[in-house]
Amino acid sequence: MKNILIKSILLFVALTAFARAGVLEIVITEGIDTARPIAVVPFEWKGEGKAPNELTDVIAADLMRSGKFNPIPASAMPQRPTADDEIDYSAWAKMGVEAILVGSIEPYSVDRYMVKFEVIDVLRGQITGGNSQMLRNGELVQSNDHILDSRSSVIDGDQFRSYAHRISDVAYEALTGERGAFMTKIAYVTVNHDDRYPYKLAVADYDGANEKILLRSPEPLMSPAWSPDGNKLAYVSFENKTAEIFMQDIYTTRREKLTSFPGINGNPVFSPDGEKLAMVLSKDGNPELYVFDIKTKDLQRVTRNRTIDTEPNWTPDGESLVFTSERGGRPQLYSVNLSSGQVRRLTFEGEQNLGGTILPSGEDMILVNRTRGNYHIAKQEFPRGNMQVLTKTSLDESPSVAPNGSMVIYSTTHNNKQVLALVSIDGRFKARLPATDGEVKSPTWSPFM
Repeated sequence: MKNILIKSILLFVALTAFARAGVLEIVITEGIDTARPIAVVPFEWKGEGKAPNELTDVIAADLMRSGKFNPIPASAMPQRPTADDEIDYSAWAKMGVEAILVGSIEPYSVDRYMVKFEVIDVLRGQITGGNSQMLRNGELVQSNDHILDSRSSVIDGDQFRSYAHRISDVAYEALTGERGAFMTKIAYVTVNHDDRYPYKLAVADYDGANEKILLRSPEPLMSPAWSPDGNKLAYVSFENKTAEIFMQDIYTTRREKLTSFPGINGNPVFSPDGEKLAMVLSKDGNPELYVFDIKTKDLQRVTRNRTIDTEPNWTPDGESLVFTSERGGRPQLYSVNLSSGQVRRLTFEGEQNLGGTILPSGEDMILVNRTRGNYHIAKQEFPRGNMQVLTKTSLDESPSVAPNGSMVIYSTTHNNKQVLALVSIDGRFKARLPATDGEVKSPTWSPFM
C-alpha cells in the first residue's frame, strides 16, 4: 500500500500538469490518501499511429477529485487488460485495488471512433473467478455480476474530453450508487485590472477546462446563478454605473435586463421550477428579499425587517427561502415560508453564519461559518442540528454545491489573491483552482447537463 501511495503522488503531479491546459489550475491539497484505491487502465488503441486522445487521464482525474477514489498510476499496474476476460483478479487484489476500469478505442469512420469500456468489481471477480452463475427460469446461467457496467459508443474526434467525463459519471454511479456530476459546468467572475475590461463572466467545465467568456465589462459583475435547465445565467452588473440584474442565454449570449430599481439589485437565484427569481432589492429603503416572476415581471415582497436581509437561496421544494439576516444582532441564517411568511432561525454556532445552501437531498445545509474571526465553509444538518467545519482556508465565501451534493466549490484567498477551491462534502478531499491570470470569484455550479 505504501508503494501505491508513493507512486500516486507522481500521478497527481502528472494530472496537475495535464490540467494546466485550462485557465484554472487544479492543485490537490488534501485527502487523496484516504480514498478507495482503484485503477483506470489506459485504453487500448486499436488504430495506427498515435492514439487520438488520452481518455484515461481525464477519467482518473475526475474520479480522484470526487474525494472517494485514489486511482493508482499506470506504472504501478500489474497488467494492462482491455476487457474482463483478460483480468488477473488476484494480482489486482494483492495491491488492494477494489475496482478497475478497462476499455479500448478503435477507428469507426473518418474522424469517428468506437469506444468500449467496462467497470469491474475486483473483489467479486476474485471470489467468482469471473464465472459466477445465477438461476433464471429454473436454469443456471452466467451472471457476470462482477461487471458493474459495460458500454460502447461511437464518438467524433472532438468529443473525447466530454465522453471521458461521461465515462467518469458511469463509473462513479456504478461504484457509489450516486449519480456523477463530471459533465457539469461552473460559472464564475474573473478580475484582472490590467485588462481594458477587467471583469469577465465565464463558463467552463467543472474542472476549469474549455473556458468561454460570456461577458466583458469595465465595471463589476457578480452573483451569477444558473437556471434549472442549465441554459441561462442571472447575474448582477454595474456596467451602467448602478446595480442591475440581467438574465443571459449561455448559448446564444442574448440577454435581458430584469431589474434596475433604485439602490440594491442583488443576489438573483432561480426557483427550482425556473419560473421565478429570488433577489435582494432596497427600492423601498432597506435590503429585503423579493420574488420576481420572470414571465409576468410581478414582484412579491417576502421580508419586512429593519435590518439587512440578503443572500436568498431556495429550499429544494421551492416553498421556502433560506437567507442571511442581522435581525438577531449578528448575521445568522433563517428560513421564511413563502406562503405563510413564517420566519425561523436556523443557526446558532459561532459568531456568524452566512450564505446558506440546502443540499439536493434536503438533509444538510452548506454555509459560511465565522468562529474566532475565521471564515470557513461548514455543513449543518437541516433545518437544525450538528455543524461540521469542512475547510481550513482563509476568508471563504460564496459556496455552491454540485448537483449530486458530493462537492462544494467556493471562493477563498490564497497568496493574497481570490481563488476558487473545492472540498468534498465529507471534508476529506480539498483542492484549489487559482486562475492563471488575475483573480477568480463568485463560483456557481450548474445543474446536471
